Amino acid sequence: MSWFEGFEQGRVPVGGGHELFARWGGVRGQPPLLLLHGFPQTHALWHRVAQQLKSDYFLVMPDLRGYGDSARPPGGPRHEAYSKREMARDMVGLMTALGAQQFFLAGHDRGGRVAHRLALDHPQRVRRLCVIDIAPTLDMYAATDMEFARAYYHWFHLIQPAPLPETMIGADSRFYLHAKLGGWGAAGTGYIEPQALAEYERCFCRPEAIHTACEDYRASAGIDLAHDRESRERGDKIACDTLVLWGERGLVHRKFRPLDLWQAQCAGRVSGQALPSGHFIPEELPRETADALWSFFRD
Repeated sequence: MSWFEGFEQGRVPVGGGHELFARWGGVRGQPPLLLLHGFPQTHALWHRVAQQLKSDYFLVMPDLRGYGDSARPPGGPRHEAYSKREMARDMVGLMTALGAQQFFLAGHDRGGRVAHRLALDHPQRVRRLCVIDIAPTLDMYAATDMEFARAYYHWFHLIQPAPLPETMIGADSRFYLHAKLGGWGAAGTGYIEPQALAEYERCFCRPEAIHTACEDYRASAGIDLAHDRESRERGDKIACDTLVLWGERGLVHRKFRPLDLWQAQCAGRVSGQALPSGHFIPEELPRETADALWSFFRD
């Protein structure tokens, strides 16, 4: 079977003069399901999961802005162009352009943070939500200690002023990429499909891509925290039921209580489980991920 056989692809205008690269397919008329990737990947993260879900959903898999082949607007003085609010607005524009007014939503890593903000800002669009291997950003930063800083040092490295992290990563971007993909409990890169790894290398190992990935993290440590605090002060909650999946070999499992933390931010029912995986669950355990999503969104 060829790579993403049966799926359409293209650059889709999402508003604000921006376009996202996305693949979409499955069955029109079945429930729409939007799948969001994280750092340092692209929509290719979802390939094996998509093959297992394509008979039951209309799947949409974009590259987040700043990643893959999607738009890379200037970040702005507060890195506001890479706020999760702006990225969530992109997703609303994408789903509207593809004819989906309401949809299921799942996000891994940075995509999970975009999904969280999307569910808060656009509750009428999200039927159910799944976040994968994250706790709420505000809670994770608030729990910073030596264990957290040692395991997630990139949260503090990537937010340094440009061009420091860009220059350091750019000196051997392929080595850095492979170190990230093989870390966080993943135990090497053997779990990644060759086509996906080639896509990650093509898309990440470019100066402009390294810069916009840094802008994503700079936004998370600044304007995103401001947005999250404002939401909590207003008492905003995720309105829909939420599924939380996390890896047994990752920091989220060792340091946080993800079900409790997400239930505190959700007015709906929160359920979930740890899976025998590192951080990159959709690629390390595609069958288990697909089964969990199918059961939750079909329940």
